[in-house]
Amino acid sequence: MFNPSQADVRRYFCAVYAKARTQQPLEALETIAAQWIDEHPEYHADLRDADAAVAAVYDGVDGRTNPFLHLSMHLSISEQSSIDQPRGIRQAVELLTHKRNSLHRAHHDAMECLGKMLWESQRAGRPPDGDAYIACVQRHATRD
Repeated sequence: MFNPSQADVRRYFCAVYAKARTQQPLEALETIAAQWIDEHPEYHADLRDADAAVAAVYDGVDGRTNPFLHLSMHLSISEQSSIDQPRGIRQAVELLTHKRNSLHRAHHDAMECLGKMLWESQRAGRPPDGDAYIACVQRHATRD
């Protein structure tokens, strides 16, 4: 199983950003990551220097979000949707995308659900509850 360190994740996104900026060929997953990076120009400065990115602390004190966590969640939801794992997530994200008229906005709503599922799993010391995650995304799709 792939289990990158925090530094690995940060270097990965910085490398994807550098490759995309210089129009180097991207692997499939890098292409998806680059698309999400393009959607977040507010993170580009954080992605320009891999060493600074690895050293950065994103503790929320200054009101900034962690760009690497945010981009990782976009990438996770994209991958989950592409393989429909957990089963039903693809349809839930598609419904939410239609409701929000934006894949980007749908992902941000789904991130709330993904974060909640992971937090509850860690807090309770049990595996993540994919059914609760999907139900949460579906609720976002059905409410105004």
